[in-house]
Amino acid sequence: MAKLILSMDGLVLKEIQLRKERMSIGRKAHNDIQIDNMAISGEHAAVVTILNDSFLEDLNSTNGTLVNGQSVRKHFLKDGDVIELGKYKMKYLAEAVSPVEEAEAERSAPFRFESVSGIATSGVTASAATSLTGAETANLPTATIRLLSGSNVGHQLQLTKTLTSLGRPGQVAVIARRPQGYFLSHVEGTVFPLLNGQPIDSSARRLEDRDLIEIAGVKMEFILKT
Repeated sequence: MAKLILSMDGLVLKEIQLRKERMSIGRKAHNDIQIDNMAISGEHAAVVTILNDSFLEDLNSTNGTLVNGQSVRKHFLKDGDVIELGKYKMKYLAEAVSPVEEAEAERSAPFRFESVSGIATSGVTASAATSLTGAETANLPTATIRLLSGSNVGHQLQLTKTLTSLGRPGQVAVIARRPQGYFLSHVEGTVFPLLNGQPIDSSARRLEDRDLIEIAGVKMEFILKT
């Protein structure tokens, strides 16, 4: 299990296991990781873990978030990365896995598609994305994803949550449910998803009925029910 080592001025303050899918960081008491310092925003950042991968996102904080000295909005965390929030530092330590084991795990990992919360896509922050529910999306038609290949061919998932993750370790995308419709975005990996046979770019792509999506070698169909 991955963990964060919180320190200040070289003094280790706490070791935090990333046990939850989403770990919020901020000054307010409701955060999973509370840092009671005025340089830290009330809701400063979040770490989202999908499968064996973790992503850091700045939640529009006042003073920003650095990783290895560089300002970031969203960052795929790698073993040894150092997150800086004001005078505080958090070192990300991934679970130790040999390169051979990691490669084998990626090849054998099942394709997953599941509802999650807390990942931003195309400039929508985690907190903003999570709030797009209720009245704002009440008029959206129901949509489903149907797998066309792979071991779970024929399986369907109704897209009722704000975000649904798709893929395997090393190639992950999300479908965001917004007031304007359903949007596909690339999250992680060097290979981008295919939409109707063409790779998407880093921006979100609005999905239309019967669009064909391919992620991590698995083909699926987006079905919009009117």
